Order: sequence, then C-alpha cells, then structure tokens
Amino acid sequence: MSLQTPAFQELVAPASWHTVDLISDLHLQADRPATVEAFRGYLQTTPADALFILGDLFEVWVGDDAAALPGFEAQCAALLRDASARRPLYFMHGNRDFLLGQDFAARAHMGLLEDPTVLVFQGQRWLLSHGDALCLEDTEYLRFREQVRSPAWQQAVLAQPLEQRRALARSVRSQSEARQREPGMVWADVDGPAASEWLTRAGAPTLIHGHTHRPAEHDLGHGLRRIVLSDWDVDAHPPRAQVLCLSAAGARRVDLR
Repeated sequence: MSLQTPAFQELVAPASWHTVDLISDLHLQADRPATVEAFRGYLQTTPADALFILGDLFEVWVGDDAAALPGFEAQCAALLRDASARRPLYFMHGNRDFLLGQDFAARAHMGLLEDPTVLVFQGQRWLLSHGDALCLEDTEYLRFREQVRSPAWQQAVLAQPLEQRRALARSVRSQSEARQREPGMVWADVDGPAASEWLTRAGAPTLIHGHTHRPAEHDLGHGLRRIVLSDWDVDAHPPRAQVLCLSAAGARRVDLR
C-alpha cells in the first residue's frame, strides 16, 4: 500500500521543560488492574515536566459517553485529571482508542495530538507517531484504518446505544485475539523507507512510535533512526512497564518493573 504524506503538526516545548516522558500501548482495561495500578503509581511519582501518550492507552474505547457513567472509564478520567494538575498530558490516538474524543480529553484535562506530531524540545526535533500508519505491509489493517478514521463511520458508530457499542468492541477484540493465535501469524513492522520519508519531510532525525510492541532502536541510515516504545503488561512474565525519557542528554529507557 502506498504511503500518504501527512501534515506535520508541531509542538514547541516551553523552555521550562527539562525532561519529558513518552509511553504507549498500555491497553488499560478493567480486568487488568495490576497494569492500571502501575500506571497510577507512575503518574504519582514521575519527575517529568510533561507526558506524551502515543496511542493505545486503552484496550478499547467505545465513546466518550462511557466516561459520564460510574465505572472504569470515569475512574481513568479522574486518574488522568489528577495527574494533569502536576504536568501537561498529551494523547495521540492509537488503533484501539481512535474513538476517544474532545469530550473525554476535556474531562481528563489532556491535550489531543495529531498523528504525526513534531516535538521541538531541547534544541532537537522529535517526530512522534503511534506507528500503525507506517506498517505498509499490513494492507488489510490499513484499509480498516481508513474506514474507521472517517468522520461518517465514526458518527454512525457513536450514534448506536452504548451497550451495542460495547458488544461490538467485544466481538472485534475476540476476532483480534483469534487472529493472533493463528499458526505462523507474523505482524507487520514499520516500513523503514516510509519512516525515513516522514523524517526527511518533518526535518527530524528521530521517529518515536509504539504500536508494534517491539521495543528497539533502528538505524535508518543518513543520520535517521526510529525508537520503538514498549507496551505495558504487569501480569506478563517478566512484567513490562517502560517509559522513554527525553532530556538534553538524549533518550533513555526507564523500566518501572
């Protein structure tokens, strides 16, 4: 599938920011309380001046109206709102929580970022993305992504009753889990030339993204690189809960478990 060149939103960090944290793919859900609690503890203790969440904060998001009712979504909104009183929070949509909208962002006191966004920080330009749009070999997913990101599709889905949307989400999740168990299933990775093209057009040497759950650093040549964030799963063996910290010294991974 061919690459569509996006517009590059730019966020210039205030001079008062000395460190920023980046995380992605926490896949928060009510039946995984250990990861939720790890996130809560992190938010209460991180010394970062700002936090960037690069998608898939939630395992699934069925609409902002879910957070208006007592329950898991409302608890998460309160958790984020409390954290935002200490530092700015920014959120970029992932492939699981693309229906998260302005209402929830306002409730959580969280800024919404376009994908991709250039962060200008400590004299450097960092290109931030969830990463799914760059997995060009996963043509089936990219067709699905194009459909579900359209305003008409989202309006039609969000017009359905909340419980109907929850049932739809459970069905999609079950299909995804079944696909992951298929013998020989290999997930597409970010396309290197496509990542390099984005970086060149954005005037940034480093791409930071999540989505693939393959934390690593890749040399793309010509002074370009991409850094892949880790997913979080405190119930895994060994547990995973990692933050990428940016400062004047560069990028540093911090394991919380």
